[in-house]
Amino acid sequence: MRVLSKYIWGLCLALLLTSVSYAQGLLKIEITQAQDTALPIAIVPFKWHEGGTAPSQDISAIVSADLSRSGEFKLMPANIMRQLPATPSEIEVPYWRVLGMEAVLVGSIKAQGNDSYQVQVALVDTVQTKTAQTATDANTTAVPLGPPVFFSKEFLVSNANIRDLAHHISDLVYEALTGYRGAFSTQIAYVTVQWNNPQQPPSRYVLEIADADGYNPRPLLASKEPIMSPAWSPNGKQLAYVSFERNRAGIYVSDIDTGSRRLLTSYPGINGAPAWSPDGSQLAVVLSYGNVPKVYLMDVATGNLRQVTFGGSIDTEPSWVPDGKSLIFTSNRGGQPQVYQVDLASNAVQRLTFDGNYNARASVTPDGSKLVMLHRDGGGFQIATLDLGTNLLSVLTTSSLDESPSLAPNGRMVIYGTIDGGRRVLGAVSIDGRVKLLLPAASGEVQEPAWSPFLS
Repeated sequence: MRVLSKYIWGLCLALLLTSVSYAQGLLKIEITQAQDTALPIAIVPFKWHEGGTAPSQDISAIVSADLSRSGEFKLMPANIMRQLPATPSEIEVPYWRVLGMEAVLVGSIKAQGNDSYQVQVALVDTVQTKTAQTATDANTTAVPLGPPVFFSKEFLVSNANIRDLAHHISDLVYEALTGYRGAFSTQIAYVTVQWNNPQQPPSRYVLEIADADGYNPRPLLASKEPIMSPAWSPNGKQLAYVSFERNRAGIYVSDIDTGSRRLLTSYPGINGAPAWSPDGSQLAVVLSYGNVPKVYLMDVATGNLRQVTFGGSIDTEPSWVPDGKSLIFTSNRGGQPQVYQVDLASNAVQRLTFDGNYNARASVTPDGSKLVMLHRDGGGFQIATLDLGTNLLSVLTTSSLDESPSLAPNGRMVIYGTIDGGRRVLGAVSIDGRVKLLLPAASGEVQEPAWSPFLS
């Protein structure tokens, strides 16, 4: 449990939500609600050119899982396909149109030796048509040019990077069909906890990183004391977090690749809620020096501090507006926890949320149009958005103990902690609330998710 004053409401909510156990293995994906207007597409199993050893993982299956998980596509089951084209020229458009498919992904894989593979892939538009007019002495004839292609690419990849390539292909398909950059090649960080005895306090906390689909989990830090509030640097190479390993709160930064780390703050009282500036040069942090917590800016290189909120209220949970000119934070200065914005040039503060008796843990979408936050209106805690142009509040989830919302870097999904079947899992919801997922651990429970930025 968090070792904090009982008066610090902004951090105490998390104490109610941290009964978790260590997650062994992968996070599983369960689609609980899909978009009604999901786009029908087909991912044809990629053709394997005989000769050499086949890759250890199935690219087309990974792409199918990625796109299905987004909730924005309705995938044709591969086992009912009566045609298995590998190139655009092999696609018989009428067949796929009759089945209602609006796009078809085809590909092939060929061994190149030295544990590497040539992968060819193309996304074909089955809705549009292409013809050319050919003039003759007697008449003009329409000559088919073949189906239009969204993209056609070739890759040379090692077996070890097959899964990464599959996620990259998923990103290409997603962007081609939605107009938004795909986030399948990103990662998530989260905290798991292990008990030796369920009747005793937790015995082990682990800060882990996994691919966005839950695969390849790997520990970054294990401790007997609580770990919380992971936050990715803008370049995705570092992770800031809070650890109590010295029996007091401290903010640390770890290098993702090497695991090396350094202690940034360990002042008396609260050291919490780190949030990177868009350029990576500063961290917004919450410090109390044993008194009322306030928001500070810390220069990552020098450690110099600048206080940016003032007064007798509790100010916590800072996050940056995408332009880097202001911060969003949670404060009880109006009597109840609400979301405020502070201009970093003038220190002027304005209140942003008014609906509900609790709004907290807010962040701004990459386009600056919405807040994503934890919301309560007399009942449980749910994930909600606030349109900053219209002030329209939309509640995205229906559970009652949600926490720690974290935006995907493309702004299309929110990952968060929730409870399902009496245990803590991760959930994900689309920014419009029409797609919902659960990501329970294969074993145990998990909390405090943080979605990485784009990694390339």
